[in-house]
Amino acid sequence: MDRARRCGVLGDPVAHSLSPALHRAAYAELGLDWSYDAHRVQAGGLAFFLAGLGPEWRGLSLTMPLKREAVALADEVSDRARLAGAVNTLVLTDGVRVGDNTDLPGAVAALRERTTTPLASAVVLGGGATATSVGLALVELGVTSIRVAVRDEGRAAETLTALRAHPAGPEVTAEPLVGGRWSGEPDLPAAGSTVDVLVSTIPASAQTTALVERWRDVPVVFEALYDPWPTPLAASARSSGRVLVGGLDLLVHQAALQLELFTGLTAPLDTMRETGERALAARRPA
Repeated sequence: MDRARRCGVLGDPVAHSLSPALHRAAYAELGLDWSYDAHRVQAGGLAFFLAGLGPEWRGLSLTMPLKREAVALADEVSDRARLAGAVNTLVLTDGVRVGDNTDLPGAVAALRERTTTPLASAVVLGGGATATSVGLALVELGVTSIRVAVRDEGRAAETLTALRAHPAGPEVTAEPLVGGRWSGEPDLPAAGSTVDVLVSTIPASAQTTALVERWRDVPVVFEALYDPWPTPLAASARSSGRVLVGGLDLLVHQAALQLELFTGLTAPLDTMRETGERALAARRPA
């Protein structure tokens, strides 16, 4: 553990990522002479990036659009990553790439940190890799019914397939989300009467006033974004006193699990969280 190692986060875009700040703060507290940087890697470019890595590289964090691309490039894939169809973590050891998914257990930890209320039904806005991982986390916590709202059901096919393949056998349905509004919205039942938790993985710009109003009574809101913050959905949940799980909660918990996979050491969770909070505060207008 004394040898300096390199780690990093890959994606596109990636300049906004808080991961370097979190990991570097943890390395410093743990006394590790390790580095962690952000690298812009576009879709289709992961194989080329991996081919150029030397033996000093220990781990990679992957964000969009690389999580699904990484599955085929890993020599070994964990059960949870295979279930999600997405790898957000690559551990590099003696030339072997082990793919894992810390978004799923990170989401479980983030939710249970904020609430222990039993959850049975959920709506997930968006159908990408993060939606898949958080949706699977909800099933792990007892959710039996998930409605996935997407503008294009075809682009969410992998998410729908992964959620339906969970051994618990949740009921998973897809519904169209057009222009920030639910198709057939006037005919839908009141959100609060049928949904225990709302998960949003869509951009803040897509969170229209109508959409926020539609879900104002859902008791638990899981906003996967952390920048910009708060998003309209997060602001509504916070102002009304509902349970709010934020993107920073997810980021910190999944990053802590990544760090433990990279280093074999216990992650300093509080330090990572405080670092993330300071970094986000520094980004906000004075």
